[in-house]
Amino acid sequence: MSLAPSELADIGRRGGLHAVGFCTAEPFTETAETLTRRKQAGLHGGMQFTYRNPRRSTDPQRLLPGAAAIVVGAVEFDAQPVDLCEEPAASHEDADSHKNPAAGGSQAEAAAGPFARVAAYARSDYYAVLRSGLEAVAEALRACGHKAVVSADSNAMVDRAAAHRAAVGWWGKNSNILVPGLGSLVVLGSVVTDAVIVASDPEPLEDGCGNCRKCLDGCPTGAIVAPGTVDARRCLAWLVQAEGVFDPDCRVALGDRIYGCDDCSEVCPPNRVRLRRSSDPGPADQQPRADLLDLLESSDDELLARFGRWYIPRRQPRYLRRNALVVLANVADPGDPRVRAAVARALRDPDPLIRAHGVWCARRLGLGLSGLQGADDPMVRDELRRAVPPRAAA
Repeated sequence: MSLAPSELADIGRRGGLHAVGFCTAEPFTETAETLTRRKQAGLHGGMQFTYRNPRRSTDPQRLLPGAAAIVVGAVEFDAQPVDLCEEPAASHEDADSHKNPAAGGSQAEAAAGPFARVAAYARSDYYAVLRSGLEAVAEALRACGHKAVVSADSNAMVDRAAAHRAAVGWWGKNSNILVPGLGSLVVLGSVVTDAVIVASDPEPLEDGCGNCRKCLDGCPTGAIVAPGTVDARRCLAWLVQAEGVFDPDCRVALGDRIYGCDDCSEVCPPNRVRLRRSSDPGPADQQPRADLLDLLESSDDELLARFGRWYIPRRQPRYLRRNALVVLANVADPGDPRVRAAVARALRDPDPLIRAHGVWCARRLGLGLSGLQGADDPMVRDELRRAVPPRAAA
């Protein structure tokens, strides 16, 4: 017994997928060569995702021996820009208070800020919806006697290459897949199966970017170095996930972003069309922003409970605090007593990574370093020697 592509597509859509496509499970040879070439050039910036072993992540047979076809699914996510000057919606505050009982205080205190933006794709667990839809397809295939493996947001499969081959979308100049009607505001995943669903790959979608280069020009760090090529060493979405000291040359450009960066998506014309017509407030559990002082005051367990689905290097919340201190330096009012107290705590933190970024934060805010401890640590010494760009006058 077998299922037709139309039947599988209906199952996927009923399961929550917004777009479904099909292709063969031949290795993505060209993608493997591209990943290897970019890794050799250092463009991966230390990123392991699909770069760890390009030959493995581009060969569906490694995921499922005997693979014959791939079912590709896409789920759109809400991407409405966040205005950090507005008061938080009550539902978000309630959700935040529930997730982080250590925050304490009244609602007015919880809304005090300063706040940092969370990228649209990370505001809710859209991958849970994606996996659920893909699993519905996989279960249908298994019920027919076939093997089926779900892959989403993992090192095992180059989802964008599969989506392109399955004609779910076209390659955008920002290296993302743009889906007709949805733009690049989607998360992608696949079901690899031994079922013969299609005899050949569909014709690729026509490139919808044309001469547009808004994403290249709109990247705050110039990380899109050529159409379809991103230098991860300058990409803010990667730098907030990278280990070690936050790149000093990109700290000011980070602005108020605590996790991810939406700039190349927000300037993309297909995405802007969707943003203008969207009135969906998004999932009730959305986290469009984070209170920086609350984050810096929270314990490791509290931070992992609240932000644990994000990519945090080695699952160490110290990197969330590192990012928060960089953002605090960019957006905070140095006259706010809570801000001054947070910086003072950072300067005496036992972790040299936190102390080092506390030094940068204090200097950028024009605060003193009299409470600094452990100044002899090499990481802290480097920060003390580093030139700090002044903030623009209000």
